[in-house]
Amino acid sequence: MLEASPHVAFVIPGDINLPTGGYGYDRRVLALLPAAGVAIKHVVLPGSYPAPSHDDLAAGERVLSQLPPGLPLLIDGLAFGAMPADVVARIRQPIVALCHHPLALEAGLTRTQQLHFQQTETAALALTRHVVATSPMTKQILVADFGVAAARITVAEPGTDAAQRATGSGTSAHAQPHLLAVGSIVPRKGYDVLVRAMSGLKHLDWRLTVAGSGDRSPETTQALRTAIEITGLKQRITMFGAVAAADLDRLYDAADLFVMPSLFEGYGMVLGEAMARGLPVVCTTGGAAAETVPDAAALKVPPGDAEAFRDAVARMLGDKTLRGRMADAAWLAGQALPRWTDTARTIANVLKAIAS
Repeated sequence: MLEASPHVAFVIPGDINLPTGGYGYDRRVLALLPAAGVAIKHVVLPGSYPAPSHDDLAAGERVLSQLPPGLPLLIDGLAFGAMPADVVARIRQPIVALCHHPLALEAGLTRTQQLHFQQTETAALALTRHVVATSPMTKQILVADFGVAAARITVAEPGTDAAQRATGSGTSAHAQPHLLAVGSIVPRKGYDVLVRAMSGLKHLDWRLTVAGSGDRSPETTQALRTAIEITGLKQRITMFGAVAAADLDRLYDAADLFVMPSLFEGYGMVLGEAMARGLPVVCTTGGAAAETVPDAAALKVPPGDAEAFRDAVARMLGDKTLRGRMADAAWLAGQALPRWTDTARTIANVLKAIAS
């Protein structure tokens, strides 16, 4: 029988069913916190965050003002990092901020936008009771660049579901190696770098599938389609868009190599998914990605370096022994990754302490 549970509100902007890593994290935590002893209430803010209008800021503040004064709030960083300090100061409830990664580190921002988010998030974080970060790297960034005391930060890494080991494209000598990239098409994911890298590998046999929503940044999606066309890779690269869980499982199962050209990751949940299936990885060292995958399972290159990414993929494609060794290391590492119940339990402990 569960112990007496504190009641907590999980404050999330927009549609929680959107196919992003951050919303996926929120969905799993929201579903599992009750089993970890925390009765949770889902509170929805307007979906315009992290760039809310004046009216949406006011509407969000009204929503929070109607909650009981002592009710602890777990606020997703997509909203919290964009809240002006005066709005946060008027919140009557104790606040725990959930930071997937600081908003200022999103790619594609102007210098003015970066400074704005740096200032708003620094000021907002100073008014929290506690902060949950999704990786040790994110914690380090919050301490070094946002002035949050290390003692006020708890790391709750994303969970990874157990999965069957990928079968890949087969053992036939004529099998065409299948590369897979997963993630929404936004500037931070670096898909333009990936296309530039693959354009230098036309002499090798491969096909690439990109599975990720193109709705979050239509201009980035169109630019990617144009780049694929211009480089003559339309017959080699398939853009799937957002896919259902069962279809994504099939894509992982058919893959031989996982590639992630992201410029920055707060953790890199898809890297965990790839390792859980025993896929060798080529990725960047952007943010926490360098730490999420062990060196034995991946070739890692600096973010934004298309030539280095090209060379790493070429090395993987040309050396089956290396690929097999890294696949074994990825499978082993994948079995040791935290599960979602671990993530929920860690966050539950923070919330219980705040509520006590």
